Amino acid sequence: MQNPPEAEKRLTTQTIRSFVLRQGRMSPAQTQALAKLLPVYGIEYREAPLDFANAVGRAAPTILEIGCGMGETTARIAAGMPEKNFLGIEVHAPGVGALLKLIDEQKLANLRVIQHDAVEVVQQMIPTGSLAGIHIFFPDPWPKARHHKRRLIQAPFVGLLATRLAPGAYIHCATDWEHYAQQMLEVLSAEPLLANTAAGFAERPSYRPITKFENRGLKLGHGVWDVVFVRKP
Repeated sequence: MQNPPEAEKRLTTQTIRSFVLRQGRMSPAQTQALAKLLPVYGIEYREAPLDFANAVGRAAPTILEIGCGMGETTARIAAGMPEKNFLGIEVHAPGVGALLKLIDEQKLANLRVIQHDAVEVVQQMIPTGSLAGIHIFFPDPWPKARHHKRRLIQAPFVGLLATRLAPGAYIHCATDWEHYAQQMLEVLSAEPLLANTAAGFAERPSYRPITKFENRGLKLGHGVWDVVFVRKP
C-alpha cells in the first residue's frame, strides 16, 4: 500500500470542519428540488475516486467549486463555460435545493452537485492531478479570533487541493474580509506546489460575476479580494 501524500497525512491529524450544519428553512421549491432533482443532478458521496466523464456524461476539463451557497454564481459560471464540466460541493440543504432548481431550469448539462463535507470529498473522490480549476468564493470568514481555526483556507487543506490540480490548473479564492484575504494570500504563497498569478492580490477574473450582495458592499466602500494561484509544472 502506498503512503498517502504529505498533505493528506497532515489532514488525518488536523481535521478541518469549516461549517456548522444548521437546519435552515427550506422553501417548498427547494424541498421539491432535493427530492426530485438530487437523484438526477447529484452525485452520491463514496470513498472511491470519481470518474468525472461518467458522472457528467462527457469528458471535459473539470472545475470544482467548494461552497456553492444558494448557487447563483455557480450556475452563471457553468452557463458561461459550456465547454467545461463543473462539480459543486455544498453541505446546506437549502443551498443544494436552490442550485438543483437552477440546474434544471437552465438545463445546465455540465454541472453536478455533491452534498457532503468538502474535505472528505477532496480526499476520497477527487483523483490526483485531475482538476482544471478550483473555485472557493466567499467562504465563511469566522471573524472571531477564537474561530479562525475553523477557516477552510489553511495550509493542510490547501496542500491537499494543490495535489488535485493538474499542472497549470488554477485555484481561485475570493473574500470580502480583509484579514481572511491576507490569510489566503499567505497560505497559498507558502504552498510549494503553487505559484501566484499576480504580485499579490489579483484582479477579479471576468468569469466570476459580481453578486447583488457584493455589489451592494462595493457601493458602501467595502473591499473584495481575489487570490489566483496556479499549479506549478
